[in-house]
Amino acid sequence: MSKGKLAKFADMAKYENVFQYPYSVMEHVPFDLTGSWREKYFHNDNPIVLELGCGKGEYTVGLARMFPDVNFIGVDIKGARMWTGATQALQEGLGNVAFLRTHIEIIDRFFAPGEVDEIWLTFSDPQMKNPRKRLTSTFFLERYRRFLKEGGIIHLKTDSNFLFTYTTFMVEKCNLPLLFRTVDLYHTDGIDADTRQILSIHTYYENMWIERGINIKYMKFRLPHDASLVEPDVEIPLDEYRSYRRDKRSPLEKAK
Repeated sequence: MSKGKLAKFADMAKYENVFQYPYSVMEHVPFDLTGSWREKYFHNDNPIVLELGCGKGEYTVGLARMFPDVNFIGVDIKGARMWTGATQALQEGLGNVAFLRTHIEIIDRFFAPGEVDEIWLTFSDPQMKNPRKRLTSTFFLERYRRFLKEGGIIHLKTDSNFLFTYTTFMVEKCNLPLLFRTVDLYHTDGIDADTRQILSIHTYYENMWIERGINIKYMKFRLPHDASLVEPDVEIPLDEYRSYRRDKRSPLEKAK
């Protein structure tokens, strides 16, 4: 039987690789790692990479295993899921891993300008009804570049055709440098061996989408600090589902 939520939260409160700062805490407790993650936590000068909406932390932990000379931080508000990755990292002695439990809407409070090198968005909620909540919207891109280094890279890996199409239009509208894009990741030729190894890390939900026959989409692009960020004014076909084994509720066929 899996460990209960209360027991997981009790573990997380003691884990040295977990920092818990939801809205309610941020208003009263100062966070002293902003601008000092390398010095005070990782104790090195290696690059920092974030996974936003990390869920169980499969990507955060998987990347940390592959790249011991890079620091990885998984971010999510759902601590019971995060417990899995945090526990694995401790058990394996992965000193280049940390987890931050907070709301992504306030992610810019935890990092100083230029402190982060790359961001991974893995199977984010497409938020088809609310553009502002999409993790590749202007609302979030503005926050990312407050702490992402100049020209830092954003990776998007998703099952959602809606989110992928929306992000494609965002990249084009804002003239963001596109480094790679594919609508069918595991049936695309020309991907170098190192990138294919990275992208082979499968999350729990990704395996379910693959079993369901849904193509996995992937793109990476740079986020220059001087880019003019504008929402694309275009209607996009909605996904035929809202989550695994759950059909969409909206009768609408398209949304902006």
